[in-house]
Amino acid sequence: MATLNVKGLPDALYRKLQKRARAHRRSVTQEVTQILEDAVSGTEPVSILDLRGLGKDAWRGVDAASHVDAERRAWD
Repeated sequence: MATLNVKGLPDALYRKLQKRARAHRRSVTQEVTQILEDAVSGTEPVSILDLRGLGKDAWRGVDAASHVDAERRAWD
C-alpha cells in the first residue's frame, strides 16, 4: 500500500480533519483516504437539462426554484 506525506498542512485544517474523522468514527488517515476516494471516483452532478429524453425543451427558460415554490404552494 502506498504512503502519502503531506507537508505544510495548516494546523486548523488538521483539527477539522480530526473532528470530521471522530464524527465518522474513523482515524484521520481513514478519513483522508475516504475524502480522496470520494473526490477522484465520484460522479459529477448532472443537471436535468443536460439529460436526453426528459423534455429539456419544455424546461428551457423556466426558473426551477420558482417552479418548485409554485408546486409547493399548490399543495398547501
